[in-house]
Amino acid sequence: MAVRVVVGTQWGDEGKGKYIDMLAKESDLVVRFSGGNNAGHTIVADGVKYALHLIPSGILHKGRTCIIGNGVVVDPAVLLKEMEDLSQRGISTEKLLISDRAHVIMPYHKLLDELQEGQRGTANLGTTKRGIGPAYADKTERCGIRMCDFIDPEQFAAKVNENLVIKNQIIEKVYGGKGFSADSIIEEYSGYVKLLKKHVTDVNSIISDAIEEGKNILFEGAQATFLDLDFGTYPFVTSSNPVAGGVCTGAGIGPTYIDEIFGVLKAYTSRVGTGPFPTEQNNEIGDTIRELGWEYGTTTGRPRRCGWLDTVMIRYSARVNGLTALAINHVDTIGKLDKIKLCTSYRKDGEVIRNFPASLKELAKCEPIYEEFDNWVEDISSIRKFEDLPANAKKYLKRIEELVGVKIGLIGVGKDREQTIRI
Repeated sequence: MAVRVVVGTQWGDEGKGKYIDMLAKESDLVVRFSGGNNAGHTIVADGVKYALHLIPSGILHKGRTCIIGNGVVVDPAVLLKEMEDLSQRGISTEKLLISDRAHVIMPYHKLLDELQEGQRGTANLGTTKRGIGPAYADKTERCGIRMCDFIDPEQFAAKVNENLVIKNQIIEKVYGGKGFSADSIIEEYSGYVKLLKKHVTDVNSIISDAIEEGKNILFEGAQATFLDLDFGTYPFVTSSNPVAGGVCTGAGIGPTYIDEIFGVLKAYTSRVGTGPFPTEQNNEIGDTIRELGWEYGTTTGRPRRCGWLDTVMIRYSARVNGLTALAINHVDTIGKLDKIKLCTSYRKDGEVIRNFPASLKELAKCEPIYEEFDNWVEDISSIRKFEDLPANAKKYLKRIEELVGVKIGLIGVGKDREQTIRI
């Protein structure tokens, strides 16, 4: 049996989908444990590109049970569209299961997300405006609607009517927007229920039974450590816990059951939206990385900000997640630059530090300290053994291991699932 977790170590978009897809081939269950459709995994399998937002990446492997855990917030319309798209491409979603404890994104969540972000003006957080934050806020405020309520017509109608008493007042009196009709929401969502009800179940029992039976389970992370509500660059974060600890609360298993935790990173750094970014290259270098790596958001299409790899960040991620191995992508991309820089530490107030500050004010004082490496311009996409990599690439990767304190287990040398070196 192997219980594995794959998480992001940066600000998301590290290419987790590729490794999740690869490890899913060896798994019986693939479980998504956090986030909503504000996340996305892009997978290239046999030259075909798939963009997934809610459904676990294991869906591309026939016969795998894919689970949306209780830690995920679900937009039924988005989920059904994703299921339909997969079906049209010949991929079955019959074995997709949804936790009856997962919370539902409602129309008022999406409108509130948009209104709140607009109200912030230049201080906006850069949300995807898909209702994720307000849905998690309702979960914490204990007025959320769970999937078990969603599939119960009487319970769902009661909760919608109850919530709209307050939500419409906020929308209309605070933000000057237009409120919702309970009847129209109930009618719309009743259509979704008919299609999704058979997928909703007590997935916690299924996961627990699989562990007892010695099956292989993969827990699939969305977003990343520096978007974590507690450990990320707050407030420029998501509204859930995409770190490895989120598996326990987002899927309902104890930490002692986890065997391996893979931390995915790029050979450089990128992020979407606003917020701090110590090694950002807002210049020709950043533009070059963006175009070489095609750094545009899976979910939004927004261009990503790009810069050098920051090992202060990765070391922090390794500690927070308890990483057992690193999985690094875009080694082929970074090698095409004339010179490559690697952030080893920060200089703050004249002192060299290797810890990532909680305060954004203190982080803004941090100046990256770099080491420089020679490039490798040769094509490495067909290489499948570490020893066959160019000497300069091996030197760069080994230095990352030294600075982070975790061994590299997987190396991406191209977009396709097969273009991977497994150590």
